[in-house]
Amino acid sequence: MSRPLMQRRHILATTLALAGCGLSERPYEQKRDWPLTARRAQTLPAPARGPVLLVRAMQAAPGLDARGLRSLRADGSVRADFFETWTVPPAQAVEAALRDWLAASGRPAAVLAPGSRLTADYALETTLTELIADPAQRVARAAMSLVVLETRDAATRLRAQHALSADAALDGTDAPALARAMSQAVATLLGLVEQALASTLRRA
Repeated sequence: MSRPLMQRRHILATTLALAGCGLSERPYEQKRDWPLTARRAQTLPAPARGPVLLVRAMQAAPGLDARGLRSLRADGSVRADFFETWTVPPAQAVEAALRDWLAASGRPAAVLAPGSRLTADYALETTLTELIADPAQRVARAAMSLVVLETRDAATRLRAQHALSADAALDGTDAPALARAMSQAVATLLGLVEQALASTLRRA
């Protein structure tokens, strides 16, 4: 075997050995999923003559269509974690939680999902505009925009429009604390949605 060929093989073997050492020393990070849950503390019976409500698919502001847990860095930039993620995209989870929350509120006779064949008296159009943890301020924030439409006849009418936000205390900086605080912020936010909807229905 020629000397140049032996030297090239030696260099390749050394490079692979060094790379292997670097990989073995790098800690393994396991990807974990966290549920985004928000449930009403009390479930009330639906009124027999209450309105029928359609909750349309929730839209997501830029950045909120990804599943990574979001937090603010010290410089104000947003960190989206790759290894700590929501089980489903946050807007999808908040939409499902909103539908369940309103169904348990005792206000509408029924809460519909898109695709239902029933005719709705009102429709909610929502956008999740913020869901983030701020460790420096020890708080998590959730926010959404909300439009209430009356759809009981051929003419759709705008009944209300809101921009709602809610905070929750953040008691740590690890993923469980972030997920817990953001879920609590969402629960508080859904309570505000319920109040806004009740006020709109009373006026209507």
